[in-house]
Amino acid sequence: MDIRAILLGLSFALIWSSAFTSARIIVEAAPPLWALTLRYALSGAVGVGIAVALGQTWRLSAAQWRAVVIFGICQNAIYLGLNFIAMQWVEASLAAIIASTMPLMVAAANWGVFRERLPAMGIAGIAAGFAGVALIMGQRLGGGADGLGVALCVVGAAALTIATLTVKSAGGQGNLLMIVGLQILIGGAALLPFAAFFEPFSADPSPLLIGAFLYTCFVPGLLATFIWFILVRRIGATRAATFHFLNPVFGVLFAWALLGEALRLTDLIGVVIIAGGILAVQLARASPHADIR
Repeated sequence: MDIRAILLGLSFALIWSSAFTSARIIVEAAPPLWALTLRYALSGAVGVGIAVALGQTWRLSAAQWRAVVIFGICQNAIYLGLNFIAMQWVEASLAAIIASTMPLMVAAANWGVFRERLPAMGIAGIAAGFAGVALIMGQRLGGGADGLGVALCVVGAAALTIATLTVKSAGGQGNLLMIVGLQILIGGAALLPFAAFFEPFSADPSPLLIGAFLYTCFVPGLLATFIWFILVRRIGATRAATFHFLNPVFGVLFAWALLGEALRLTDLIGVVIIAGGILAVQLARASPHADIR
């Protein structure tokens, strides 16, 4: 893994983790589904517009369109939609911790469903990671965390897992920014009827809300996804996913530093266990002894 890949991975982890804090700011002042729908309309249109200006096209293969639609619905509509709803009641740090289990879910699915051969270190990493989550969830639920919000975050992480399992077929040569923009627009189109039916169109347009909204539109929303596709194309999905071990750490630190959320000892222990588990899984999957039967 070269220095450029490392810098891309660190940038992605920092941006991805910061999104939970900006989302928490947004949902405290605006209806979550409308905020996401408007975010997707703005960032998706900008992404597609830049792609057209660069000469990229939306003439994709059937397999690429299928992957873009699945990725757009699973990541943008379901995963982020459920997380934005949940963060009306769930702290940003807890949402980030739950979402960070996605690499563990991917590894578990590849091992249990697709029969990927996984060394003992990988299996131990899956077990340790979920044990760390159980430790945090037990403490948080016992301390009054909203059960419905937690459940929505878990379902969202499962949807993100499905999106991640499709990412390899979504990377068309020369059309990367177009693909990113299209999957964002697809997520917005999927959310629009739910926003219109379930939520009033209202908000308190403070400078903090506007800043958080613009940040989440163009940094986590557009730039992070673009970086992720570049990283996957450069080093492969398995190695790229190694950087997810940083997400629970960064997510908790962002929520503590910017939102003043409490840093609990149980959280810190659990986060270290989760990060270690994710790292063990990804190192095991990158091993030459780990292959598909």
